[in-house]
Amino acid sequence: MRQLDCGKVISPAKFAHVVLRTRKLKEAVAWYAEVLGTETVFANDFLAFLTYDEEHHRIALIATDEQESAPPGAAGLDHFAYGFDNFGDLMATYKRLRDSGIRPAWTINHGPTTSFYYEDPDRVRIELQVDNFASPEEINAWVESGAFSQNPIGVEFDPDKLLARYEAGDSLGELVLQGSA
Repeated sequence: MRQLDCGKVISPAKFAHVVLRTRKLKEAVAWYAEVLGTETVFANDFLAFLTYDEEHHRIALIATDEQESAPPGAAGLDHFAYGFDNFGDLMATYKRLRDSGIRPAWTINHGPTTSFYYEDPDRVRIELQVDNFASPEEINAWVESGAFSQNPIGVEFDPDKLLARYEAGDSLGELVLQGSA
C-alpha cells in the first residue's frame, strides 16, 4: 500500500512545453527554427511539434482559421522567455537574427536580466534573455537595494549600440547595468 503526502505543494520537475494556435503554420515553424533552432519532430496540415533538446516537443503549433486576435493588453499569454548561459550567446543570437531580418520588438534591461522581445508570425512574443547577476544572492541584494521598486520595468536600450559596445570589448559589468547601453 502506498501513502501520499498531500500536505505540501510539490512543484513540477520541469516545464515541458507550450502550445500555440497559429494562423500561419508553415511560417511559424520556419520562424521558430530560425529563432530558437527548433527541429520539427512531427508535422501535418494542422499541427507541428517542435523541439530544440531532449524533450519530445517544447512547442506545439496548432493551425486555426480564427482571424481575430485578442486585443493588446487583454488577459492571456503575454510572452514566454528563454534564458541564455552568457551575455555573448545572447548578443550572437541578436546579431544572427538581425542579419536574417528578424528584429526585436522591444529591448530592455529589466535589472535582473537583459532582454530582447521578438514577435512570431502571429505576434506572440518570446523573450530571449540573460541574467545580469552571477547568483540569486546578487539579484536579491539588488532588489532589496530599492532599485527594483524605483523602476520595476527597466530601461530600454538600442540593441545595435549594445552590440557595438560588446564587440568593442566594453566590460560585461558595465554592459549589464541599467541605462549603460
